[in-house]
Amino acid sequence: MTGLRFAAAMLAASAALVAQDAVDASLLGGGGTVHDASNNAFGLPVPFLSAAERRAFAVGNSFFKQNWVIAPSSTAGRDGLGPLFNARSCSSCHFRDGRSQPPIEGDVDRSGLLIRIGVRQPDGPDLPHPRYGGQIQDVAVPGVKPEAAVRIRTAAVSGRYGDGEPFELRAPTYELTELGYGELGDDAVLGARVAPQMIGLGLLEAIPAAAILAREDADDRDGDGVSGRAHRLGERLGRFGWKATQATVESQAAAAFVNDVGITSALEPDEALSPLQHEQLTFASGGAPEIGSRSFDRVVFYSRTLAVPAQRDAEEPQVRRGEQLFGAFGCAMCHVPEQHTGPVEWHPGFAGHTIRPFTDLLLHDLGEALADGKRDGDAAPAEWRTAPLWGIGLVPVVNGHTRYLHDGRARDLAEAILWHGGEAAASKERFRAAPRDDRAALLAFLRSL
Repeated sequence: MTGLRFAAAMLAASAALVAQDAVDASLLGGGGTVHDASNNAFGLPVPFLSAAERRAFAVGNSFFKQNWVIAPSSTAGRDGLGPLFNARSCSSCHFRDGRSQPPIEGDVDRSGLLIRIGVRQPDGPDLPHPRYGGQIQDVAVPGVKPEAAVRIRTAAVSGRYGDGEPFELRAPTYELTELGYGELGDDAVLGARVAPQMIGLGLLEAIPAAAILAREDADDRDGDGVSGRAHRLGERLGRFGWKATQATVESQAAAAFVNDVGITSALEPDEALSPLQHEQLTFASGGAPEIGSRSFDRVVFYSRTLAVPAQRDAEEPQVRRGEQLFGAFGCAMCHVPEQHTGPVEWHPGFAGHTIRPFTDLLLHDLGEALADGKRDGDAAPAEWRTAPLWGIGLVPVVNGHTRYLHDGRARDLAEAILWHGGEAAASKERFRAAPRDDRAALLAFLRSL
């Protein structure tokens, strides 16, 4: 097939997908949707991959799941772990391509909970900590000291629904102990992050920047109390990470490899070590870079092409009532239900889809209760990217837990709503004050996604 015929065929297929998407709103990922509600629901490729692309997907999956080992090793191309790290593989945090949870008190295995660290500045982004860099790595290769151990404490925050039913939230605080490289200092700031699910990343990357910018209202000119803004990263827009600190799936993957696993790549060629650690540590490298471009590209392709599970029970009366309340409560002002994808250079099949990720990909101030003190790039401590909601109801099936928000503090979906403040305070209050049946309907809708 000639290039022109291929392009024409892709445009026709995209038009057909848009028409199909408009008919069935349960196809949350448009043509990138799969009908699977099993514990592997987050691990399937988008349906429109070719046979060769499915093989590339499988190779990327193997590198995503593999445990990296200490260099030097006979396992060519899979060594270079550390010297400081949090996990030995991508799937250690993104188990079954899903969402991690914070450890329970006393749990020694903390894979999936990361502690960002920095030094607060009066204006602008936090600086890397002079001793600990930008992220605490609590594991190390033999002969190297881990940076710290993490202790989590929680305090009860009590409240009542409008009908008098009580609820209790748990507010976490984090303490670093067993410091390996000296004191933190009084100006250090910490922020905890759990790993989100991986689904639909390529579709989110395919939303045109103009569509994201069109929803900006940084000064709340329309007076609706919501003032989302894009996280600008030079000439690009941040889309990924809890504070939209990465513009592409590729840059997100490179940052995760070097910070979480200690694996360098062409995009991140230097180990994530502070100047002090560079002076003190001696370790073997797995090459320069430690993951080759072909292997890295396969991981990126895998991450971009993970499909989105379809909505379940969309026609159930309670679910339909919950969707109406989702709009009436104002949740959809930030968790925008519908987006449309445009062309991307890495795959023509991702253009032309009507998708329902329930996000505007903008930063919003969610109030002091969710501000952990850490500023990432231009995102203030209380600002968070609107998290996509597609797949949220399958987290218990895929990952066996119901922990939500950026640090997993919410123990169920109701708690996640009740933690919202700032721009979302009015929506949260409508939920809190609503009759029990309405609250149940909204939660049923969220569980259907």
